[in-house]
Amino acid sequence: MLYFLVTTKQIEPYQKLLAILIIFGTTYFIPLVLLFLLKSLKKIDSYQLKKRKERKLPLAIMVVLFYALGNLFKRILILEEISLLFHATSLGLIITYFLLNFSIKSSIHLLSIGISCGFFMMVALKSDESYMLIIIINFLIAGLLGSARLHLKAHSPKEVYVGFLIGISTVFGMHIIYSM
Repeated sequence: MLYFLVTTKQIEPYQKLLAILIIFGTTYFIPLVLLFLLKSLKKIDSYQLKKRKERKLPLAIMVVLFYALGNLFKRILILEEISLLFHATSLGLIITYFLLNFSIKSSIHLLSIGISCGFFMMVALKSDESYMLIIIINFLIAGLLGSARLHLKAHSPKEVYVGFLIGISTVFGMHIIYSM
């Protein structure tokens, strides 16, 4: 939503609304239903997905959903820029999934805010627009979110840093892939 508020691209209001509804359904509603389904089928013990093995199936499904969103928006010229966001998220989740096989858990919360930081940094680099305030606020939110995850003992410092670095680096990685 923030992107649609600050972009200078001439996107029609109905296009913004439709995009937001699609994004909300794919990134919030479907995962919520998925968690309820997995819990009722006893595939997960809790909604927090504390065990590494419980994270694998939801991560795999999220990879597919975010990749599909990236492909959808890549085809819509005026919304093509946000395809980078979803493809980077898909790549970040693949890396997170891969690391789970080595017993390395990373913070998906920090992955997400890292992707947001990287996305607005990349958009700023590619355009004449300054998104400095949004980038600074994103970094402040990342610090607060990381501190909260540590305070709640949901993650170790390593897991917080790994998640954030994966987030930022996947945006730049996807940008390089897009440029090829």
